[in-house]
Amino acid sequence: MYRFSTYKEQYRANLKLALPVVLTQLGQILVQLADNIMVGRYGGDDPTPLAATSFGGTVFFILFIAAIGIALGLTPLVGELYAQGNREKSAEYLQTGVIFYTLLGFATCAVQLMIVPLLYHLGQPTEVVDMAIPYYSLLAFSMIPVMLFSAFKQFLEGVGNTVVEMVVVVLCNLVNIMLNWVFIYGHFGFAEMGATGAGLATLISRICMPIIIIGFFLYSKRYRSYLDGFTRLRFRRETVRSLLRMGLPISLQMFLESSAFVGTSIMMGWLGKTAISANQIAMTMGNCAFMIVLSIGAATTIRISHTYGERNFGELSLAAKASYHLVIAWNAIMATLFISLKNIIPTFFTSNPEVIEMASTLLIYISLYQLADGIQNVSVGILRGVQDVKIIMPIAFLSYIVFNLPVGYLLGFTWGMGPQGLLLGFTVGLTTAAVLLIARIRRNAKRWRTSIG
Repeated sequence: MYRFSTYKEQYRANLKLALPVVLTQLGQILVQLADNIMVGRYGGDDPTPLAATSFGGTVFFILFIAAIGIALGLTPLVGELYAQGNREKSAEYLQTGVIFYTLLGFATCAVQLMIVPLLYHLGQPTEVVDMAIPYYSLLAFSMIPVMLFSAFKQFLEGVGNTVVEMVVVVLCNLVNIMLNWVFIYGHFGFAEMGATGAGLATLISRICMPIIIIGFFLYSKRYRSYLDGFTRLRFRRETVRSLLRMGLPISLQMFLESSAFVGTSIMMGWLGKTAISANQIAMTMGNCAFMIVLSIGAATTIRISHTYGERNFGELSLAAKASYHLVIAWNAIMATLFISLKNIIPTFFTSNPEVIEMASTLLIYISLYQLADGIQNVSVGILRGVQDVKIIMPIAFLSYIVFNLPVGYLLGFTWGMGPQGLLLGFTVGLTTAAVLLIARIRRNAKRWRTSIG
């Protein structure tokens, strides 16, 4: 039987870690909203600028999230070492991560730029692709500072500090929004750049992120010691292997999940500019809800990695259940809001009546998968925390590639449901992932009970 008193301290501990990440994600949400609202308003009744940022951002996101996923592997490794008091090994992971992840940023940027010619072969309107390429290219260059920042960010999460990343990201997001206003509309002597201006603002703000966080590490006595000996370039091959062993399965899981979203967005493009713009509005709101879920998932990984490092399985179980409670409550609230405000939300993005009507309908379908999305994300956070990450990749492949995309295509095109059918594919894929991930966690829990029995 559920008792609030049983989980009260767990809620407090999880939220203490999650709230700064929530504020970080809210800052990123505000930037995403600002990009879409400002570009959408710039276009007026013409959906092309909003469709261009949607398409360019969607294609960029798939490799972006894969690279970020590799960096996420640093957090549980550092978290376990932090609980055990091993500062020397933690410093080695940080220093190797800084070099390795920055090089990965250069490689990802190069690949992003190499595939630019392929954008014309994805079935999108030519005028949308023409406008998307400059925006997309600027985002590609931002991969380098993003990955450098991620090394420090994931290390700080591993030692339980989520406040610094919040301050850095929020400050840089404010810079992004201000520069959006300058570059998109052409203020302070700059020419109107439209969608390209949004990309330039994002690039500049992301360059600021590693500069600020490195400054914090150099200024703070507590964290400066982790950089001691950095001039000796402690780039150990075995440490890189550990980072890849943990990061690659996470990256592949995120890549496969994002592939479902990217694939669906591309298929939306086959239905025209109105469908692209309406889907962008619905997905933006879905991402608003998901970013909070992502924050709770990140906090879950930190809590679980610390309790796992201490081998305190009783506390681990309570922390995990508390995260499920929090995310279920949040997603229920968001689903209710999406349905209640479905006719109002799209009007903030565009004045095009066709886009508004379609987006209103899609918001209902976005609400359908909120519960499953929250549960699968927290489940992944738990498995990352106990370093059981190999299983999440095949689960993601089955859920998103075998079920999500084919079901979406079948409903959307074969059965003629259009955009609504494509979004129903997410409900199938995310529900499959949630069920399989919980089954894996229950298996682990049974093994832990046996080990302490």
